[in-house]
Amino acid sequence: MKALIYHGARDVRVEDVAHRHDPAKVGLRLRYCGVCGTDIGIFSGKHPRAAAPLVIGHEFVGTVCDPLPEGRFSTGDRVVAYPLISCGNCYPCRNGSPHVCQTLRLIGIDCDGGMAEHVDVPEADLFAIPAALSDEVAALIEPLAVVVHSLYKAEFQPFDSCLIMGAGPIGLLTAIVARHAGAGRLLISDIDEARLSICRELGFETVNVARESLAERVAQVTNGDGMGLIFECSGVASAAIEMSELARVGGTICVTATHKDAHPVRLIDVNFKELRVIGCRVYTKEDYARSIDLAVELQDELRSIITQIVPLSEAGKVFDMIADPSLTTVKILVDCS
Repeated sequence: MKALIYHGARDVRVEDVAHRHDPAKVGLRLRYCGVCGTDIGIFSGKHPRAAAPLVIGHEFVGTVCDPLPEGRFSTGDRVVAYPLISCGNCYPCRNGSPHVCQTLRLIGIDCDGGMAEHVDVPEADLFAIPAALSDEVAALIEPLAVVVHSLYKAEFQPFDSCLIMGAGPIGLLTAIVARHAGAGRLLISDIDEARLSICRELGFETVNVARESLAERVAQVTNGDGMGLIFECSGVASAAIEMSELARVGGTICVTATHKDAHPVRLIDVNFKELRVIGCRVYTKEDYARSIDLAVELQDELRSIITQIVPLSEAGKVFDMIADPSLTTVKILVDCS
C-alpha cells in the first residue's frame, strides 16, 4: 500500500510499504486523513515519542474492508476511529478517565496511523458514521471532539460571553460549536488576517491582535466587565499572560491549547477575580459519539474550515503548504483513496 512515512526531522515520503492485516482488528480502507498540529510537531522532529519509520495521522475516516467474523461492522460500513490508546491500569484509567492515562498513546504517533491506504484498528475504537455525514466532514470528528470536550469541561452555559484566542482549526471549531450552543457575545482573536477573514465569512466578530489591542476591544464590547468564558486555543506565551486580564470577575478560562513550554501567568488575577482555570486534554468516547451527531447538524459550517484537499501521492508537500505564508491553510485533508 501507499503511505506517508516519517523518516526523521523534516523528512516525510510517500512510499509503497507492506501491509499485513491483523486478524484481531478491523481493517479499514482509508478515505481521508486530516493534518493536525501534532503531525507538524512530528514532522519537525520535536515529538518525544514519534519514532521513525512511522505512518503519521490520527484524524481519519474509512470504510471497513476486513471486519471481524462475529463483529459489529460489515464490509462497506463507514467509520471513524477513536485514536487514543490507554493502559487500563494507572490511576486515571482505574477511575473512569482513560483519556488522561498516565502513559497515553495515540494511533499515528506511537503506532502507524491514517495517512495511508489501509490501517487496522481495534473494533472497540470504531464509530459508525451516518449516511447523512460526508466523508470530508467525518474527517473532522477528532478535532471536533476536542472542542466538545472543552465546552463540557468549561461548563459552558447559553448566553456566556466568549473569547476564543487563536483562529486555527481548534479555535474556529470552538467558535462554531459555542455559537451553536447559544453563546452570547463572541470574539475570535489571532494575528493571521487570512484566517480571521474566514472567521468573518462565517459571521464571527474578529480581532487582529497584530493591529489592535485585544484588551481594549474586550473592554468595549463588555462595558468593562471582561469576558465570562475564555478558550485559549493559540498555545502562545502572550496569550497565557494576557488571558486572565481579559476575564471578568468569576469568569472561566479553559486552556484548550497545549503549552509545551512554561509561560508566565498572572496568578494575582486568578486570586483577585476568583477565576476558574480549567485544563482540557483530548476527549472521551462519549465526546466522540456526541461529535458525530453534532457534525451532522453543523455540516455546512464545518466543511468551510477545510481549505485544501491533497491526494496521498502528494502528501509529502502538506507541511510546506502549511509553512507557506502565501497560502491560507486552516485544515488540510489528505485524500487517501
